[in-house]
Formats: sequence, C-alpha cells, structure tokens
Amino acid sequence: MRTHGWGGSPPASDDEAIARIKATTHRCVRDLGGATTIAHVATALGVSRQTVYRYFPSTEAMLTAAALDGTQDFLARMARRLRSVTEPGEALVESVAYTVQQIPHEPYLELLLNGSSLLPNVTSDTARAIGRSLLDQSAVDWDATGIDAARRGELIEWTLRVVQSFLLDPGDPVRSPAELRAFLRRWLAPAVDAAMHRADTDPRMAS
Repeated sequence: MRTHGWGGSPPASDDEAIARIKATTHRCVRDLGGATTIAHVATALGVSRQTVYRYFPSTEAMLTAAALDGTQDFLARMARRLRSVTEPGEALVESVAYTVQQIPHEPYLELLLNGSSLLPNVTSDTARAIGRSLLDQSAVDWDATGIDAARRGELIEWTLRVVQSFLLDPGDPVRSPAELRAFLRRWLAPAVDAAMHRADTDPRMAS
C-alpha cells in the first residue's frame, strides 16, 4: 500500500484503501456514468493510476466491485416490496416494474443493463447475481413451482433481458408505473405460469 497521496491522509490498511476507492467510484459514477475510468477515480483520490491498479486490475473490475456494493440499497428496497409476494408471476412483474422505475436513480443498474462496454453485459455474472437477489427477495417457494435451479437461472436471464429492453426503448408514450404493471401482468406473468405448468406436466422439462 502506498503511503503518500490520498489527499494527505493515506489509508491504514488495504481494506480501507479498497473501501475508499469504491466510495470514490460511487461519486464518479454519479457524475460521469459509463465514462468513469480508473484515471478519474485516481485523480479524485489524489493518487496515481498505478495505486488503484494495485487493488483493481481494470476499470471493469473496479466498476463491478462498486456495482455490487452500490446496488445494496436498491435490493433492500426491493426486498421490502417482495417479502409478501408468493405468486411467481407477480414476483416477476414487480421485479421488472420496480427496476425499470428505479433505473434513472440507480446508475449501477443502468451501467449493468444498458450494454455499456465498461461493465459486462446483461448476462454477466454480476448482473445475474443481482437478478438472483431479486428473485430471492420474494416469498415464492421456487422449489414448489417446479422451476428448478437451472431454469431459475434461465428465468433470471430472461427477466434481465426484459428490463434491458425497457431501458433501451422505454416506449412512446412511456407507460406509467400502473400501466407498466398491467402490461406485464397481461404478458409476462402468464408466461411464468405456463412454464410452471409445463414443468409439472412435460417430462422434457426435467431433462
């Protein structure tokens, strides 16, 4: 760990250095979005780029680590919304609708879902981990639905792709939150119900 720079107050440990890098990354992402690089973060910290590279090998690694921290408040709010939802289709409707509603206020969600070259794409491990957290927030007994762990992975990918589509093309005119939920209940929820039914009746779904 370097002992100079850091605005005259060097961190006492590597853990503190990492925490300060991520906190500064949060500020840069709020100001610069997808244009954020290690150079921006290093300048804001008053250290060289090489100092930041000691902890994160690339801009992508730095942004990914910050994104996992930066989405925790969003996931906590989602948990409160989903903790009484027991129907799989409704859990997906609320997950998609609330995520779409919050994206303008959640820069890391936007970076993960808008195809930015600075963060992995919508099917990356980071995006899937966040998507998995969304499903896990609900009170749905996923094992009882017949949608096993492997197919829940597919469901997470599909859900992320749906959210990404609304981010890339919000529609004209843009639907209100109530209109979006009604739209998703007509088309998304029945698809989830159909997948549950097939899992119960079609032996090929178990292969």
